[in-house]
Amino acid sequence: MDWMGTLKKLAPTVATALGGPLAGAAVTALGSVLGVSQPTQDKIAQVFQDGQLTPDHLAEIRKLELQYQNDEKERGFRYVELQYKDVDSARNLAVQTKSSTPTILSYGILLGGGFMIASVMQGWAKVDSVLAGTLIGYVVSEMKQVLQYWFGSSVGSKDKDDTLAAAVAGAGK
Repeated sequence: MDWMGTLKKLAPTVATALGGPLAGAAVTALGSVLGVSQPTQDKIAQVFQDGQLTPDHLAEIRKLELQYQNDEKERGFRYVELQYKDVDSARNLAVQTKSSTPTILSYGILLGGGFMIASVMQGWAKVDSVLAGTLIGYVVSEMKQVLQYWFGSSVGSKDKDDTLAAAVAGAGK
């Protein structure tokens, strides 16, 4: 079961908040609703995947959704925009200050990651196969973040479009 897909249908604003800079607050609020002690996204996912959701949980999630929608209106922002504004402000800072730091860091991560992958794959670095897989997965993930910083993400844009559409449909009810 795709727990995030389910949550997006139940509470699109809350689901969006889980993916943005205020994710910690959203995890805490959702964990409280579900009765999860020391909530994390993994623990919340487990509640969804184990079929532990009750009708009371669903009602409380819907209340939380309404609260998040009201927060957006009162504070004059949308959770879906926060994660994109965060990246955009970092890009604008680099442009305005003409800082070379983001470029240097980006090249360092991409070149260092590429060298590390080549080292492991060519056998220049001796590591356990599980550790090698973990390292390569981590490095590729970080390299992907660098590329998304510079070029954006079509997946992120699709998610944003889907979330906005769900929010508009929910507001019309």
